[in-house]
Amino acid sequence: MSWLFGGDSKKEEPKQEVSFAFDPQSAQDVSSFLNTDALDTSKLHPLAGLDRGLEYLNLEDESLTDLPGAHGIIPIKDWTDDLCYGTGAVYLSALGVGGAYGLAEGLRKTQNAASPRLRLNGVLNAVTRRGPFLGNMAGVLALTYNGINSTIGYYRGKHDALNSLSAAGLAGAIFKATKGPKPMLISSGLMMSVAGAWCAFKAAVF
Repeated sequence: MSWLFGGDSKKEEPKQEVSFAFDPQSAQDVSSFLNTDALDTSKLHPLAGLDRGLEYLNLEDESLTDLPGAHGIIPIKDWTDDLCYGTGAVYLSALGVGGAYGLAEGLRKTQNAASPRLRLNGVLNAVTRRGPFLGNMAGVLALTYNGINSTIGYYRGKHDALNSLSAAGLAGAIFKATKGPKPMLISSGLMMSVAGAWCAFKAAVF
């Protein structure tokens, strides 16, 4: 009859005591509860995939390209790897060479500067002028060369010196296409010389 007098008809649920595996009172220092042996990654969420190890660091052999002559300094999976690695390596190398040349040029031209601040300004201007210019030019050439080389290799079914020389000649001609026939021939010849040296290096080392 408790409902007639406004009493609470709900029964109190028994409280359950929660016990933890770690007792804070038993800790003496930090190393007592930072125990790496007790960490079991398999009990974590399965989507984390921590029980399988670091799979993204493993390069599967079956995913590599099977075109003859396609492998160089590092193994590649397809033409995009060759395009990215080749272009990036050439760009960074040319950027460093251009920056070093600009540094030497700036130091030479500002050796009679009135103050150290003016000399520093002149050196920085020379570095930022020569480095990006040479890096961007080499990056465009490498991007064009790798794109043409990968296309020729795809249709021929292999990568060899003929692919490299043809791609270098076409890339050099395209780079100077707006300057006329003579600059196109000079640029094409220079690119073919560099490609020939690279092919000789690959044949000697690999």
